[in-house]
Amino acid sequence: MTEVVAALIMTDDKFLVFQRPQHKARGLLWEFVGGKIEPNESPQAALIRECKEEIGTEITVGAPFMDVMHVYPDVTIHLTVFHAKITGDAPRLLEHIAMRAVSPAQMLQMQFCPADDVIIQRICAVYGSSAESPL
Repeated sequence: MTEVVAALIMTDDKFLVFQRPQHKARGLLWEFVGGKIEPNESPQAALIRECKEEIGTEITVGAPFMDVMHVYPDVTIHLTVFHAKITGDAPRLLEHIAMRAVSPAQMLQMQFCPADDVIIQRICAVYGSSAESPL
């Protein structure tokens, strides 16, 4: 099983999501920024490193939001999602092809990596899924 982390970053009452490049596994699907935990690395340290590598910015890692187990054809993952706040430069596209700030309702209309589906359901339950609802 592969241990991975992801950041739930809110900005202007919306969540930052990123589109994977076409040549990678699950290409062109949307996801929350993050990645694999390296040996002897804490989940929080991994998330800080991944955000620096993938979107070129510093973050502060907050409380865990949820854990997800998902079996893909090529890998089984245990994904821990943390609340996070950008504390550095504006995010840049270093490993993704697009970035959007979206509401929970907008997430429901997008194609995400399958492991993220349950995360989006929980976001909608916690923050509301109607476009008019304040986050």
